[in-house]
Amino acid sequence: MTGFMHVMSFLGSAAFYVPVLVVLFWCVAPRLAARAAVVLLFSAFLNTLLKMVFHDPRPYWTDPSIEGKQSYTSFGMPSGHAQNAPVAWGFFAAQTRRWLVWTAAAILIVLIGLSRVHLGVHSISQVLAGWAVGLALLIAALGLEPVIVPWWTRRHLAVQMALALAVSLLLLAAAWGAFQPLQDWTWPDAWARAIQAAGGATEPLTLVDSARATGGICGVVAGLSLLASRGWFEPAAKLWRRVARVPVGLAGAAAIAALDGSHLVQTFVVQVVLGLWITAGAPEAFVRLRLASRTVPALTRSGEDREELPQ
Repeated sequence: MTGFMHVMSFLGSAAFYVPVLVVLFWCVAPRLAARAAVVLLFSAFLNTLLKMVFHDPRPYWTDPSIEGKQSYTSFGMPSGHAQNAPVAWGFFAAQTRRWLVWTAAAILIVLIGLSRVHLGVHSISQVLAGWAVGLALLIAALGLEPVIVPWWTRRHLAVQMALALAVSLLLLAAAWGAFQPLQDWTWPDAWARAIQAAGGATEPLTLVDSARATGGICGVVAGLSLLASRGWFEPAAKLWRRVARVPVGLAGAAAIAALDGSHLVQTFVVQVVLGLWITAGAPEAFVRLRLASRTVPALTRSGEDREELPQ
């Protein structure tokens, strides 16, 4: 049972969502993946913010009878896995009216939440809170998207880029405000021992996770705006062209990610650049290497081949 719950937990983690969305964006359905990524990034930020606000311990930190089968040093309220599950799986289910898809999504959402309780890393209340926040965010995203996207696309590119940065900095400022009461906070000895017993290590609280989320929001939103101004790109192509995009994109992403660190500004900047690369730089490279074509050929620059790639 524990092995199965580890799998369910993985299906609700960033380690699963990020590579799946990146490959989906580069190779299959860029617009769908982009929409899901933006919502998930906002969810990630909101989760880091709420965890600082509540700074609630995980069950195995305070109850010796509970075995923490995974080690974490972030707070427990609300559960990030439970929160992101309805955001991610609910978002994809919302793209269809097939009841089988909705049923499968609902089962996954429930199992992901239950896996966190089974693994001892969240209480039932933390999972319920995560589900509630995630569902509210999903409903808000689906309701606001038809309003925000048309408004956004009518803005000049420079305005879009400035807004992406401004919104991200405002969110980071909100996280800074939530962090202030925790400036002098120290780990209770019992919590620290429980974390170490589970294989983790207590470290001073920082805003790095918030900087990572807000930097990602800035980079992805700005990159998508830049990509739209260039005419997007057409994912359809021969299989080898689609597959070849992955190592090209990952090479650039790995080089950028290697610059990440523990400093707040460094993390924010690296995530901005990484988001720009994934959403704009890599697609531009695909077009230049003839691994993809422009969706809107009229927006190609001088010297670019306007013909569609052979299928």
